[in-house]
Amino acid sequence: MLKIGLLGAGRIGNVHAKAITSHAGSKLVAVSDVNQEAASKLATQYGALASTSEAIIANSEIDAVLIATSTDTHSDLIEAATRAGKAVLCEKPVDLSVERALACRTIAAATGRPVMIGFNRRFDPNFAALKAAVDRGEIGRAELLSVTSFDPGPPPVSYIKVSGGLFRDMMIHDFDMASWIMGGLPKTVRAVASSIVDPEIGAAGDVDTAVVTLEYTDGRIAVIKNSRRAVYGYDQRVELLGSEGLQSAGNVIENTVVKSTKDGVVSAKPEFFFLERYMRAYAAEWAAFVGAVTGSGVVPVSLDDGVNALALAEAATRSAKSGMAVEVATVM
Repeated sequence: MLKIGLLGAGRIGNVHAKAITSHAGSKLVAVSDVNQEAASKLATQYGALASTSEAIIANSEIDAVLIATSTDTHSDLIEAATRAGKAVLCEKPVDLSVERALACRTIAAATGRPVMIGFNRRFDPNFAALKAAVDRGEIGRAELLSVTSFDPGPPPVSYIKVSGGLFRDMMIHDFDMASWIMGGLPKTVRAVASSIVDPEIGAAGDVDTAVVTLEYTDGRIAVIKNSRRAVYGYDQRVELLGSEGLQSAGNVIENTVVKSTKDGVVSAKPEFFFLERYMRAYAAEWAAFVGAVTGSGVVPVSLDDGVNALALAEAATRSAKSGMAVEVATVM
């Protein structure tokens, strides 16, 4: 039984607490948060102890920590936890700085402890099935990938100001998906972005609408589309054209009822947001982490994967500002 410390009791911390306590191989023993009331509430809900991050990391009886704190704390906490001998599952991104993330990777690697980055979309049943079929060669060589990720609405501007920007906060999931499906990093990144959903987002120095093209050395292409506004729900789709066919994974909808009349055919909307859309993915992600820590020690989403996705986010940020393609090698 893995004894787990949860660092962070916010919205995503609550999601992870449910996954931890629902798994037969793990036990949530302690919760921390800068908001002590939030930590106490979540700890009480699951029969755990409210503590501090420092105390959880120092506790020799805790086997692993799940880091769901603010992004600017991730690298420091990964380093402290691995130095203390703990396995780590950390929410994305590793850091807001590629340089800092690279330093974190070096330090964590020296400890030999498993570090997994929380790119939960890899564990979505539909996306995982698509990837498995690609690996089996069912559509030949993957040649053109399209990833669509539209939020139903923008977050508060107060969040935008500390998020690190759309590329590091939102599209980073899609950068990881592209690397995972296409089997590696592209050579160049081209980004076009604007703020058309909410002028306050632009005033805060961020964008809310973006299209990024990833170009691989062998000529393959991936296109990622992001928007902070899709009034019909959480739009999450992947389409991959291969040399021998096409595979796509569509939206998960609220229900499967379809009404067909003389006026047309109507079905339900996509599930509203990530809490509804990806709950199964979070559970599968946690199960994969527990299996890795108690088994081979090799996690399915490594710290290397986290650094790679962050590098693509940095390249996209530079490209959007300059209007020029950016070579990935120049940001790592």
